[in-house]
Amino acid sequence: MKIFGTDGVRGKAGIDITAMVALRLGIVAGLYFQKDSIGNRILVGKDTRRSGYMVENALVSGLTSVGMDVIQIGPMPTPAIAFLTEDMRCDAGIMISASHNPYYDNGIKFFDKHGLKLCEEEESKIECLYNNEDLKASYKVDKSIGSSKRIDDVVGRYIVHIKNSFPKQLTLQGIRIVLDCANGAAYKVGPSIFEELGADVFVLNDNPNGFNINDNCGAMYPNSLANEVKRLRADIGFGLDGDADRLIVVDNNGNIIDGDKLIGALALYQKNNNLLKNNGVIATLMSNIALENFLKQHKITLKRCNVGDKFVLQEMLKHDFSFGAEQSGHIIFSKFSKTGDGLVSGLQVLALMLTSSKESSEILNPFELSPQKQSSLKINKKIPLDSIEGLNNITDEISSVGIRHLIRYSGTENKLRILLEGNDKALLENYHENLYSFLDKAINN
Repeated sequence: MKIFGTDGVRGKAGIDITAMVALRLGIVAGLYFQKDSIGNRILVGKDTRRSGYMVENALVSGLTSVGMDVIQIGPMPTPAIAFLTEDMRCDAGIMISASHNPYYDNGIKFFDKHGLKLCEEEESKIECLYNNEDLKASYKVDKSIGSSKRIDDVVGRYIVHIKNSFPKQLTLQGIRIVLDCANGAAYKVGPSIFEELGADVFVLNDNPNGFNINDNCGAMYPNSLANEVKRLRADIGFGLDGDADRLIVVDNNGNIIDGDKLIGALALYQKNNNLLKNNGVIATLMSNIALENFLKQHKITLKRCNVGDKFVLQEMLKHDFSFGAEQSGHIIFSKFSKTGDGLVSGLQVLALMLTSSKESSEILNPFELSPQKQSSLKINKKIPLDSIEGLNNITDEISSVGIRHLIRYSGTENKLRILLEGNDKALLENYHENLYSFLDKAINN
């Protein structure tokens, strides 16, 4: 049984993600990470979902039952788990979160001792243990049973680390920022970081109750952030998602900045300041062709990869690049983080704005996008796309009229993602409507 998606294990809490699933995952994860153990220690964090208590307790029980010592740090951003796992010399890190999904979902993400997300081969090995191992033979007894303790003072380590990513010659004094924490994992650390660097921070959605994470707020719903930026006449607005690995930016005019424009602006800033290693950027297949053309004009290499920030990082390591991103807001600056980090990204946007001495609305609009049409089709099951009769004929016709297409299943939700890109908006709309209707009937009927 395959349990991993594009970003760990994820599903509806109480149905897909149950106490028994978390317990078993804790056991097999403990066994897997013991193989190259440096101290039999695993770090566990979570976001603010009510179901996090259930998952955390079951996961810790599984880990300690096979002899792992667990450090629990409570609600913290996903990138904090990646950083602290390596910083605290743990064998692995585990984040309990369903990221941008609604409160009723939850998930479990794994990091190795270097703070890297697991590759597909490593995930497959854990899946094999999950499906086949006789777990009773692995339980420890007597003094070999693991321990668990909760530590609250690691927050400071992460805050210092993030602040160090901001150029020391710059200050946020006089900068007015609206920050939407999505009632998620960064509701404490996010405001603290920007305030300690001198900004005037107006915070939205920093009162999690277990059920309001991502609820019409944060990166997934930036309209209220945009309205507040205009109302407060702020210089910029930042929207985080539930585990703060994603960033959406709103400029001083209240415009939501497209992710590809943000990637382009940040890439050029880094090149101009000799920060762009090997003069290259990694983006996904979803990124707009206009980004590729813009980077080419500035003699910056763009290489594409599959959707998912772990694939972005893998390609960054492969090509020895320091910058990569998804248009959805997962942005990786490898000097400071090994996964998308909304807070690091926000500080780099501010550094760009301050060094340019221009308003965010001007500096974050570096090129015009080529027309794209994107949608998400809700599905009940994921059948192989190559088994859908007639789909190839439709996609061949779409390609023949100069329209780029990408059709893929979401790795985190029961949705099919559809992307069409071309120069003729009317043509895009027509082909998209026909393709969407065809796939809906083929999969859901």
